[in-house]
Amino acid sequence: VKVKIPFGNKYLDAIFSVPEKKSTYGVILTHGAGGDMNFPHLVSLAAYLASHGVLCLRFTCKGLNIAYRTKAFKTVVEYLKLSDDYKLLGVFLAGRSMGSRAAASVIRHLSQEDDDDFIQGLVCLSYPLHRPKLQSKLRDEDLLFIRCPVLFVSGSADEMCEKQLLEGVASKMKAPKKIHWIDKANHGMAVKGRTTDDVMEEINAQVFSWLRENIELEH
Repeated sequence: VKVKIPFGNKYLDAIFSVPEKKSTYGVILTHGAGGDMNFPHLVSLAAYLASHGVLCLRFTCKGLNIAYRTKAFKTVVEYLKLSDDYKLLGVFLAGRSMGSRAAASVIRHLSQEDDDDFIQGLVCLSYPLHRPKLQSKLRDEDLLFIRCPVLFVSGSADEMCEKQLLEGVASKMKAPKKIHWIDKANHGMAVKGRTTDDVMEEINAQVFSWLRENIELEH
């Protein structure tokens, strides 16, 4: 279901992947610095989640300014929260690369403003912890403030997320967290000798089983 979400004086393009049965939880998903919501990994994950009973709303927000991307993500959260068509108990925020930074930033901002438990957790696909070869500056400040459960899915050869550095940040986080490493995958989740579909299957299954565990904990 295609929708246009009002954002300032323009609109954000978004698509709902709707499960057959009514869903009580949803996932909001967005892309990285390049591309849009039709990035193949996002399309694949959204379809997988919907086929397993989880509503997924993915949206496009162009712009390389993290504050702008965060504002857009927050607008989408509010939109889904107030939606009459899909009355959800809660949502998980998810993003790829820069999109996961925006998601983390939204959770930090919203947790400081109100604590109504609508946001259940955070899924970071290829979280860009640092710039390539620039490991002295970590983008970890939002992560350290978050209290809800966090799942990281990263490639063990990601040039923007050195394995030991992410594990170090995770050990300092106060939130319940899990890291799933995709063996030998780079930032774009490409692995020599494996097809994209094969890698996506691993990612999708990981994300879904983590969501299911966390939804069950809620009940």
